[in-house]
Amino acid sequence: MRYFVTGATGFIGRRLVKKLLARRGSAVYFLLREQSAAKLPELLAYWGVSKARAIPVTGDLCARRLGVDAATLAELKGQIDHVYHLAAVYDLGADEQAQVAANIEGTRAMLEFAQAVQAGHVHHVSSIAAAGLYEGVFREDMFDEAEHLEHPYFRTKHDSEKLVRRDCKRPWTIYRPAMVVGDSRSGEMDKVDGPYYFFKLIQRMRQLLPPWMPSIGLEGGRINIVPVDFVVDALDYLSHRVEASGRCFHLVDPKGYRVGDVLDIFGRAAHAPRMNLFVNAALLGFIPRSVKKGLMALAPVRRIRNAVMKDLGLPEDLFTFINYPTRFDCREAEAALKGSGIACPDLNDYAWRLWDYWERHLDPDLFIDRSLRGAVAGKVVLVTGGSSGIGLAAACRFAEAGATTLICARDPAKLDDALAEIRAKAGRHAPVHALACDVAEEAGCAALLDWCAGFGGVDFLINNAGRSIRRAIESSYDRLHDYERTMQLNYFGALRVTLGLLPAMVAKKRGHVVNISSIGVLTNAPRFSAYVASKAALDAWTRCAASEYADTGVTFTTINMPLVRTPMIAPTKIYNNVPTLAPEEAADMIAQACMSRPVRIATRLGVAGELLHAAAPRVAQIVMNTSFRMFPDSEAAKGEKGRGAGLSPEAIALQQMMRGIHF
Repeated sequence: MRYFVTGATGFIGRRLVKKLLARRGSAVYFLLREQSAAKLPELLAYWGVSKARAIPVTGDLCARRLGVDAATLAELKGQIDHVYHLAAVYDLGADEQAQVAANIEGTRAMLEFAQAVQAGHVHHVSSIAAAGLYEGVFREDMFDEAEHLEHPYFRTKHDSEKLVRRDCKRPWTIYRPAMVVGDSRSGEMDKVDGPYYFFKLIQRMRQLLPPWMPSIGLEGGRINIVPVDFVVDALDYLSHRVEASGRCFHLVDPKGYRVGDVLDIFGRAAHAPRMNLFVNAALLGFIPRSVKKGLMALAPVRRIRNAVMKDLGLPEDLFTFINYPTRFDCREAEAALKGSGIACPDLNDYAWRLWDYWERHLDPDLFIDRSLRGAVAGKVVLVTGGSSGIGLAAACRFAEAGATTLICARDPAKLDDALAEIRAKAGRHAPVHALACDVAEEAGCAALLDWCAGFGGVDFLINNAGRSIRRAIESSYDRLHDYERTMQLNYFGALRVTLGLLPAMVAKKRGHVVNISSIGVLTNAPRFSAYVASKAALDAWTRCAASEYADTGVTFTTINMPLVRTPMIAPTKIYNNVPTLAPEEAADMIAQACMSRPVRIATRLGVAGELLHAAAPRVAQIVMNTSFRMFPDSEAAKGEKGRGAGLSPEAIALQQMMRGIHF
């Protein structure tokens, strides 16, 4: 047998050619664009044959007679037993012009080729989309009854099938596969399409919710899914046994599933929460079109919708087909396949293989470099307060990741030591630079900004420089300067640096600002009123700025940092026995902020404290007041030396339980 296949490099085509080549003495000619010649070695290796049996024919799907030259046409005339036409656009999101060119003009060119070579039989692989949005059951002998063909994908599939029915002068058979997914035995798939569009949503649900938690799913019309191995096996079998011209076969799942059932099946395969309650998408039909159109005309609604769709990788037209109204009768195909052992497997039996393959090979997140090097290599990163503690640990991470790392602090000697430590870790020639300045002063900030301009601006700003004062308010009646100096550095200093760097970031349409805040802002920690107030001011400013700059490419992250063992907390001796983060662990949080750019990073304890203050403020006050009375002021705050903290057993137990809270 000699075959000619269009679309042989595609997902279905590659497997069909392999199946045809498994037949004794067979040879397969296949259409190959000149631009795709580089794929040939890979294809031959996949098929396990040489060019003697898998023969490329150079041509173009949209040219007359497939662009095959006259000499090749003459050579193939009378030699081709079967032509399989699989080349087409199978993408709802493709533009109309591309779909017309491939689906309609490509089919026309195939028919001209088949006539020129006097092919024995033409096998046109159409799609259930040829039925349009038909209301009810669509049989294999139906065609003109198709309706609602407004979408270009449906219309071009219908019109290409019409060309075969009307213009094909050779015996022909039409096959209408349902939505083709990966191999039921291996899960292999080559693109995100059809039900795969919802996999990212299912994955997010799994990440956010425990598997035992009931969730709400979306109900809609019926969706028909078939694995590629079933389609290929059925095509191979039917094309060699059906000789009569003019027949059509539906290669579909006889069951079919509702959209909600499909989501639930894949949810179980992903170990995501079960969808126990479904909202019927048909309810949206009761909303007048004018109301929906009016809502989408509102810029905030439109932007939120577009952002969610983009984040989940959902195509623009997807929800148009949620209420898919058509079911497909496949009695002709089932009768022709009877006794062959070929049948569509149950989706429940192979859904886990599809999910597993997608998560290992097709998940879009796999192709994003989420390493710190991927985020900052070759970029300029400024870390204020970079001579010790969190700032030094973060600067080491950035330098090791290939960033041009700038650090600033007040003490030149400490900066020299910091530079030596960073270069010891990142390499002698790492682009690390330091400037001695005080960002709490206007002159110091001005000098820092001028210095940064010499590096072409800053891509990542880490506002880490800070001052903490632990002193009860009752001990601060005559110490207003405590509040002034924490605000001067923690709030105004960070603001001066940020405001000075923002114009260049906006001009470049990229930049990220990481503000190191405190868990105390979430828990309202006693004895830290000066420190927490200054950090709360910075948090509030950051939220405002993030909203204003959301469309400029400049982003902001607030890190509500838990207690970290740094020189800043050294004067408070009771922290010697308190569980704290190492500076390197804090640097990991800063690195995560630069890689993922979340709005906020906070510990679970911090979030729990925030929720407690919001839901039960009186209870939260009692809890925090109890801790306030348990833990005395530090010796430094009292102006005393040499006296121990004298913690009670209850205080020590609370220290261990409330990890990361400032007392």
